[in-house]
Amino acid sequence: MIIALLSATMTDTQSETTSFGFRDVPKTEKASLVRGVFDRSARRYDLMNDLMSLGIHRAWKDMTIERANPQPGEVLIDVAGGTGDLARAFVAKAEKRRKTRSGGPARAIVCDINEQMLLAGLKRGDAAHLDWAVGNAEFLPFEDNTADCVTIAFGIRNVTNRVTALKEMRRVLKPAGRFLCLEFSRPTTRALERIYDAWSFNAIPVLGEAIAKDRDSYQYLVESIRRFPNQDAFADELREAGFGQVSVTNYSGGIAALHTGWKI
Repeated sequence: MIIALLSATMTDTQSETTSFGFRDVPKTEKASLVRGVFDRSARRYDLMNDLMSLGIHRAWKDMTIERANPQPGEVLIDVAGGTGDLARAFVAKAEKRRKTRSGGPARAIVCDINEQMLLAGLKRGDAAHLDWAVGNAEFLPFEDNTADCVTIAFGIRNVTNRVTALKEMRRVLKPAGRFLCLEFSRPTTRALERIYDAWSFNAIPVLGEAIAKDRDSYQYLVESIRRFPNQDAFADELREAGFGQVSVTNYSGGIAALHTGWKI
């Protein structure tokens, strides 16, 4: 069952713009545009992730969970959590550790602005110790100091104001809580960047049209990756939001990067 529904009103004026792929749109419109993209892609989202990344996204997520270090009794909030991949893995990892350590079961809350994504996750079943909440990353529907760990995977580039969202994720963390953000980033070599660009712009929209019957949404996703800041610039945004001990780990030559920080 989806446990919370939050609609938020953006405070930015119509004259202020932000990126939506390669277009600039009024900030007040981006959330609804992004919601439309994922409402349309929800049904084929997991399949498309496998095809777009050739399955490598699963290894990236596994490494992210290892770094998250789930423990029995902890609470995770997975923002932009979609169909619940990270949340399920977090709970499963913590449950394995209960065999040798004391503590109750871990709990994970999958929070996403797109109800259709959450419904697709619920249809997968296997949702023990998972809760589902509709919420905007910039206005999270949770009390201060709620979670031991907050994750967001391939979602931060879709929010309107990244620093606002980062501050919200820090707010809901308990003191000394940990934050992990997995996101597409910048390849570390020019040769890899050329290969990646060729695959992204030529193959992914075609796959979107053939598999999901939605070329435009996948064209946006490719463009949104290109508009996202590089590793160092995004690390600075984490520091601006108040996170300490910020670190960056590149995966697959920088095609994706894991940014981590702590609430201090």
